[in-house]
Amino acid sequence: MTLNKLENDLEKLRAEVNRLTKDDHESREKLDRLISELERKIDREREDDDQGLIDSIKDALSHFESEHPRATAILNDIMVTLSNMGI
Repeated sequence: MTLNKLENDLEKLRAEVNRLTKDDHESREKLDRLISELERKIDREREDDDQGLIDSIKDALSHFESEHPRATAILNDIMVTLSNMGI
């Protein structure tokens, strides 16, 4: 169930990335890297360096909170899901 929620949140985040303006390269790259990291996490379900993933999400949250509030809300949901998974 929790893994399904995480996958659904990732789909929402991908959709949000597609809504970003084409000239917002920095935001697109940052979110694409984060999505890739989360996809790897889902594939392995659990890895040793969970803190690196959490730090990446926190960094993205602080970067996007004022310019991209929908992406920030989705990232917050992902953080809660990961926390519920014990990560």
